[in-house]
Amino acid sequence: MLKYFTLSSLLKLVLSLFLLAPLCSQGQATSSENITPLARLQQEFVDLRFGMFIHYNIPTYMDQDWADPEASPSIFNPKKLDCEQWAKAAKSANMTYGCLTTKHHSGFAIWDTKTTDYNVMNSPLKRDVVKEYANAFRKNGLKVMLYYSILDTHHKLRPNHITPEHIKMIKAQITELLSNYGKIDALIIDGWDAPWSRISYDDVPFEEIYTLIKSIQPNCLVMDLNAAKYPAEALYYTDIKSYEQGAGQHISKDTNQLPALSCLPLQKSWFWKTSFPQTPVKDALTMVNENIIPFNNAYCNFILNVAPNRDGLIDENAIAALKQIGKAWKNTGPTQALPIGTAPIISPNLAKFQPANSSWSDDMNIMDFANDDNFNTTWQSNATVKNPWLEIGLKAEKAFNMIVIADKKNVTIKKYQLQYRLHGVWTTLFSGENNSRIKIHRFPRVYADAVRIQLEDTGTTAEIAEFVVFNERTI
Repeated sequence: MLKYFTLSSLLKLVLSLFLLAPLCSQGQATSSENITPLARLQQEFVDLRFGMFIHYNIPTYMDQDWADPEASPSIFNPKKLDCEQWAKAAKSANMTYGCLTTKHHSGFAIWDTKTTDYNVMNSPLKRDVVKEYANAFRKNGLKVMLYYSILDTHHKLRPNHITPEHIKMIKAQITELLSNYGKIDALIIDGWDAPWSRISYDDVPFEEIYTLIKSIQPNCLVMDLNAAKYPAEALYYTDIKSYEQGAGQHISKDTNQLPALSCLPLQKSWFWKTSFPQTPVKDALTMVNENIIPFNNAYCNFILNVAPNRDGLIDENAIAALKQIGKAWKNTGPTQALPIGTAPIISPNLAKFQPANSSWSDDMNIMDFANDDNFNTTWQSNATVKNPWLEIGLKAEKAFNMIVIADKKNVTIKKYQLQYRLHGVWTTLFSGENNSRIKIHRFPRVYADAVRIQLEDTGTTAEIAEFVVFNERTI
């Protein structure tokens, strides 16, 4: 039928299809923007230097950091909510951005979501807090970031209870947050593959969520607060390495080479407590001299949490401290250039819990510890073995294009070969030396039913914390 179109009508049809295309793809709110290389986004994030974390949600009204998951929306009732006050307080401290807790671990959403009735529109406030926050911060020249919890105890999204409907809800909620509130510079995710939350990247597939985020807003950084589990030398499941000081996660100011974030509350805890107006906040000069300045010098952005009270306002003692910080510290612009890094690891671990075999190792540190998804345990070769080896079976022929070997805390493995087996034949992928603790190998996709590492004489006891195999998709 195409031969019956005139040139004019055909051009009109093509134009109309071009204009309609963004509407036919899920969440293409910002698909027309230029995609910035990740390395540049990471540099821009570090260059922001200092921002405001805002823990404000239903725990604010319970004197708790972890709220009752059955708490009624009726208690969320700020009488004087003023996000403009928050923004001006951030500006007074020379901050450059904010990050609001859109949903914390108990599952209450403070935006106008269509995914659940457990949200702010069913509270006495009946206003979209995320919208008011985003508008106020942008109006004051501040960038907008959002926090989102994967763990959701109200909706039973917790270990051993996760269903396909839960994953659909997560995707729908993230799609709303990235489609309805303009440009979001970063999404900080919590409660996912942490030792305390125990929701793995298989239970809720990280690569799918990461890809969804980038499909909606390509320039939105993804940060998962997982530094308690993963080594500091590589970006495992995050674009920015993120450290929660209160949980004992401390960046090395001397050795860090990754784009990083460190967070700390100004008050005694993350969410507002009835004692806060009468309790001294942390010292302003300490925040400047022990956090902002040294972290900025270590490729690290510092985010300071300030908790609004039950009226939806920041207390006067916190306001005063932020002004003191602003007097003591000025944002002088971009920091030093980040070292050249490698892309984040985002894919499922194909080697996890698969059958392992090895040369002689002591009983307390046998081969299974090399793929147990725990970086605190190691396979250790017996010291008398001159050329130790470790093999991971994949049970069936599988495709993969990446292997990562995590050495123990100091480097014990330098010279080695990586090989894969297909139809009974072993083929070498890599032969050489790598002195990094985290040894990342990316290569064209191959197919195999087993992989192995063969070590040259190490001169010491060889140890592997995790031997990991990935089949990365192209984003």
